[in-house]
Amino acid sequence: MIKNYKILADRIRMELNNLEKLIVRTKRAINAYEYTSENQDLFLDSIALNLHDFYTGVELIFSKVATVVDAKMPTTKEWHRDLLIQMSLDLSTIRPKVISQETLESLDDYRRFRHVIRNIYSFNLEITRIQPLIERLPEIFIQLKQELSDFSDLLDKISESR
Repeated sequence: MIKNYKILADRIRMELNNLEKLIVRTKRAINAYEYTSENQDLFLDSIALNLHDFYTGVELIFSKVATVVDAKMPTTKEWHRDLLIQMSLDLSTIRPKVISQETLESLDDYRRFRHVIRNIYSFNLEITRIQPLIERLPEIFIQLKQELSDFSDLLDKISESR
């Protein structure tokens, strides 16, 4: 299992690069939305899809950590929320926390938004309701990237020591 830590560390870094690309695409869609009166609904759809994909990518990373390191993926009805909480726990005999409580709380907003996107028609989206997610995205990504990079570095050290 420890030999898989190096693979996981590299996978986390790859997914962080993919998330960074989503941030750039989201910014482009926001600029287009703000500076174009024509087809704003299409740019709003793009923003919403990128916000959805952001959390989906984060959850992919967390599911890999849960599977490879924790050897336990949540299976409850609320497994999306449980997985997020699991990543904020310090599992002393297994691993330190992957994300801080602050990051958990911020990401939970994106998790809930992803659920909304999966259950409504895009023509019901309103920019005022997703504006806070848009504004906080760069800051949250910086914090998440730092925490996941630190965790990846720890995985590298563990894999090299055994």
